[in-house]
Amino acid sequence: MAIRFKHKGDFRKTENFFKNVSNGVKMKLLEQYAQEGVDALASATPRDSGLTAASWGYRIEQKNGMTSIVWTNSNVNKGVNIAIILQYGHGTGTGGYVEGIDYINPAIRPIFDKISEKVWKEVTSA
Repeated sequence: MAIRFKHKGDFRKTENFFKNVSNGVKMKLLEQYAQEGVDALASATPRDSGLTAASWGYRIEQKNGMTSIVWTNSNVNKGVNIAIILQYGHGTGTGGYVEGIDYINPAIRPIFDKISEKVWKEVTSA
């Protein structure tokens, strides 16, 4: 049994895309999106003292040919990340429960959309 396929034209756009990608991601653009994410998260974070909102940051990781933006929040109290318990909720010391507020996903979604749109433009213009 043989598998065959035919194609018409060439793979020039695809090859150019992979060539451009292999030359590295534009770090300045990634840093711009990362900072926009920090700003969006800070403005959307529920405020009591404002410490959690002021504790957002990011790092850009490159490994195994992939680049990732990782948003972080350094406000930790007794080993618990406050941004996470605001998002998902938590039990109280008296047996109660404080419901979480989904503030991270709505804040960061526009940033994901911008990145996706930019990547799509890069792919289709290569």
